Amino acid sequence: MPGFILLVRDRRDGSDAKRVGFTVTRRIGGAVVRNRMKRRFRALARELVAAEGVPGADHVLIGRAGGVERDFGLLRSELAKALGKATR
Repeated sequence: MPGFILLVRDRRDGSDAKRVGFTVTRRIGGAVVRNRMKRRFRALARELVAAEGVPGADHVLIGRAGGVERDFGLLRSELAKALGKATR
């Protein structure tokens, strides 16, 4: 099970901009844990969503339990796989 859920929604506004949002609930942990997870998501988004994201869409990463402890390389490969599925 991946450390996040990726939602991709086409805005249909004629713009090719790729927007990204992050959600990590209090169930995941305290403020320190949630902020660490969001920082990891931001780093992944800078790297992968800019290159492989869907043009003209909103991308939302929802943190799941265990996502903070996951290896960063594993998160990167999971996000690349999820973006590949979203572009099809």
